[in-house]
Amino acid sequence: MLLRTTDPFRDFDRLTHQLLGGTTNRPAVMPMDAWREGDRFVLEFDLPGVTPESIDIDVERNVLTVKAERVAHNGDWQRLSAERVHGQFSRQLVLGDNLDLDKIEAGYDQGVLRLVVPVAEKAKPRKIQIAGVPMAEEPEAIEA
Repeated sequence: MLLRTTDPFRDFDRLTHQLLGGTTNRPAVMPMDAWREGDRFVLEFDLPGVTPESIDIDVERNVLTVKAERVAHNGDWQRLSAERVHGQFSRQLVLGDNLDLDKIEAGYDQGVLRLVVPVAEKAKPRKIQIAGVPMAEEPEAIEA
């Protein structure tokens, strides 16, 4: 699986966001883990405090886009500290051709968005039989 983020300026944006007090035009990036389990790839995104209704997952060609929004609380009160990022979050990943993007499964539990992407059938290894030649059988095990 080819997994490549498409935002090379993430660290610069994060620094700008901290220095300017949260005024950035670009959406904040969500932390992500990715791994392979057999014939499927798993992606998990941390989105604490985000409602499932504000999450948008889109696939176009081989680009997977995940967007979400954490709304800031407004009211008649004075903010004492603002360390948690509010606003829009966005992440784009370029996925390889060996994945079946039509069968992505998504779940959201306790602030973690989990996407499961299966390997495409055409990308799985398979045996090719030569016409007219029977497949060789496995040799029998010799017991001592």
